[in-house]
Amino acid sequence: MKYYLIIIAYNFCRFLKGSLVGLLVLGAWAGCRSGNELLFDVPGECGSFGEKFEWSHRIKVLNQLSIAFTQECDQAIIEYAGRAQEEFRHKTFSVSKETAGVFLSDGALTEYVLESYERAYLSVLLAASYYRMGNPEEAKVELRRLDHELFAPLYNFGEDPVNLVLSAILWEVLGEPGDARTDWYRVAEPGNSSLLTVDPTLQAFAREQVVRLDQGTTPPSPWQVFGLGRFPHVDWKVKLFGSPNGYFAIQPNPAFQPTCVSNTGVRISTETWFAKIAHRHDHAYHPLLNIQSWIRLPIGVVYGLVPFSLGAGVAVGGCAGAASLGDKGGQALCELAIRGGLSLMGMAPAVFKNTVRPDLRHWELVPAVFVMTNAPTLELEPCSVPQARTHDLVSHSSLHVNQDMIRPVSVPVVAP
Repeated sequence: MKYYLIIIAYNFCRFLKGSLVGLLVLGAWAGCRSGNELLFDVPGECGSFGEKFEWSHRIKVLNQLSIAFTQECDQAIIEYAGRAQEEFRHKTFSVSKETAGVFLSDGALTEYVLESYERAYLSVLLAASYYRMGNPEEAKVELRRLDHELFAPLYNFGEDPVNLVLSAILWEVLGEPGDARTDWYRVAEPGNSSLLTVDPTLQAFAREQVVRLDQGTTPPSPWQVFGLGRFPHVDWKVKLFGSPNGYFAIQPNPAFQPTCVSNTGVRISTETWFAKIAHRHDHAYHPLLNIQSWIRLPIGVVYGLVPFSLGAGVAVGGCAGAASLGDKGGQALCELAIRGGLSLMGMAPAVFKNTVRPDLRHWELVPAVFVMTNAPTLELEPCSVPQARTHDLVSHSSLHVNQDMIRPVSVPVVAP
C-alpha cells in the first residue's frame, strides 16, 4: 500500500511540474495586479507626502495626490501633480512587450498611461491648489493647460464634460467670464464629436450659463464646487456578442447618480470618466488593444483547458491506479484523486478570466459626483446627495486666498 502511494504521488508531482506549475505561476502573476492596490500609508502631515510617493507605482501616486488635495496639502499638489501629469502621459511602445503581452493579462507588462480626463483633472487640482494658495495667475496657466490635455493627440485622447464644467466655474471664480463662457459653450454645443457625450440636462444648464454670461449677470452667491463619494468599482464579464467594448461587458458597481439641475446648481457624475475606461478596448479608440484582446481570447481558452484536462486526468488516473489496490485503501485513494481532480478542474475559469481580463486600471480615489452650487451651503443645494465629501475644489471653508491679489470683476470671488 505504502509503495503504491509513493509511486502515484511521485508521478503526479512530475506531471504537475511539467504541465501546470509554469501556467499557475503565470496566472498568479497576472492575477496579482487584478486587485486595486490601495494599501498605502496616509501621511498625517502635508510635508511627509513626498516621502511616501512611489513613482514606480503610478496608480498609488495618483491616489496619494487625491488624499493630499483632500487634506488641503496644496504645496504637495503643486510640487508633485505636475510631475505625475508629465511622466505618466506617454505610451512607450515595445515590439517585444506588445507581442509577449498577448500571452498574459492585458497591461501586465506595460506601465499605466493617464487617460485624457485624468491629465485634465490633475490640471483642475493644480488650478484649485494655486488659487487656494493665493496665486490666481498660476491657476489660470493650469486651466489653459487643461484645454491642451483634452485635445492633445496622445495615446489616450478626448474631451469630457466634467472637466469642462469644472474649468468653466474655476474661470468664473478667477474673474475671467470670457474664458468661462467658452467652456460653458463647449458643453452646451458639443458638436459631432463621438468622444464628447453630454447629458441633455447638463447641456440645457450650460446654455443657461452662456446666456447669463452674455447678459453680464452674476450668480446670487459665489460658486462652490464639491466632490462627493468615491468612483465605483469596475465590474466586467465576457460578452462575445453585442458588446461595443471588444468582447467585454463593463459596468459600474454601484451605478452612477443621474444628472440633476436646480435653480442654484447642478450635480454631474463622473460616468463619462468611466466610459473612457469601458471603451478602452474599442477598435475606434485603441485598435491595438482591440486586436490584442481578440488574439488573447483563444490563448485564454487553451490556458483554461490545461488545468481542466489535468484535473480530469488526475481523477480518472488516480481511481484507475487505486483499483489495483482492491480493498486495501483503494476507495480512499480514489476519493482523494477525485477531490484533487475536481479542485484542479475548478481552477480553469479563473485561469481563463485572468488571461483575457481587460486593462481596467484607473485613478481610483476620485469623486463619484461633483456638485456645483451657488446656494449658501451644500446642504441647501437641492441636487446634493448624502455622500461623504472627498474634494472641496471651491468652497467658502476651504479657500484661504488673498482676495486683494485678484482684480475686481463682474463675477464675485469667493471670500476666505
